[in-house]
Amino acid sequence: MLAPMREITYPPAIFLMGPTGSGKTAVALELAQHLPCEIISVDSAQIYRHMDIGTAKPDAATLSRAPHHLISIIDPTERYSAAQFRADALRLMAEISERNRVPLLVGGTMLYFQTLREGLSELPQADPAIRAVIDSMAQGAGWPAVHAELSRIDPVTAARLEPTDSQRIQRALEIFYLTGQPMSQILLQSEIAALPYRAVSIALIPGERAVLHQLIFERFNRMLMAGLIEETKWLRANYALQDSMPSMRCVGYRQVWQYLEGDFGYHELPAKGTAATRQLAKRQMTWLRSMQDVESFDCFAANLPQRVLAHIEQMLKN
Repeated sequence: MLAPMREITYPPAIFLMGPTGSGKTAVALELAQHLPCEIISVDSAQIYRHMDIGTAKPDAATLSRAPHHLISIIDPTERYSAAQFRADALRLMAEISERNRVPLLVGGTMLYFQTLREGLSELPQADPAIRAVIDSMAQGAGWPAVHAELSRIDPVTAARLEPTDSQRIQRALEIFYLTGQPMSQILLQSEIAALPYRAVSIALIPGERAVLHQLIFERFNRMLMAGLIEETKWLRANYALQDSMPSMRCVGYRQVWQYLEGDFGYHELPAKGTAATRQLAKRQMTWLRSMQDVESFDCFAANLPQRVLAHIEQMLKN
């Protein structure tokens, strides 16, 4: 007689997600003080070396209290894909679990979280010729017009993208031209690779959008006062950077680059940077609302870190 199959028990992992300015770092530090956690950064900007101010990277004192993985791992001239993140994150999660500790993944790059949770889709490689055609379309009519074309052929993907998000608009159109299928349909049909962890997923959501907007305004101005312009000047002087590189398309750096190029004056820079950050937060919240099995907390609630800690402790017991 065959013995009954034993139920597979996966090790736990904590996903702490939220838009920029929602207080993820403070909550993560509280969790790290009370739980046997190791923090893995889920941030597509903090991966770059020497990009500290504009990415709100944890300072040396914070990192000494709670070391973070996947921070400052590549130069600003390099590229880093969602596939690379998934491979690195899974490797680190396995190492942390082997140390009888819990991986705590913290950040706002929702594409990275989705890739980790759902696996990778079989999407075609980039095609320089097709990208050149799309760039030519944008030069002639503007990216909002190209976005309108994407809305016609792939309304699901277009709804998640801002009309000025040239990089993602280009990629979605490129996939359609290469495959004849909307990217959203390919993603839906893709085989989901199960995550070998029992994920406790937390989302920090602003109860008052206006409060978040004010915090974003204050935060960007603090970055300017802390030396964001000087940091960007140093990066341009020490690396062979171009404004089309992913590092320089990060919110904040892109606007400072445009200011340094004379596209607008200094008095316009705070408004430009704030508006771009608000758009980023809006996209992040759109991603979060589409995710399943996520427990949401008002990021402005009193005693937020303690509330999140109590919830996670209960979930880990269960």
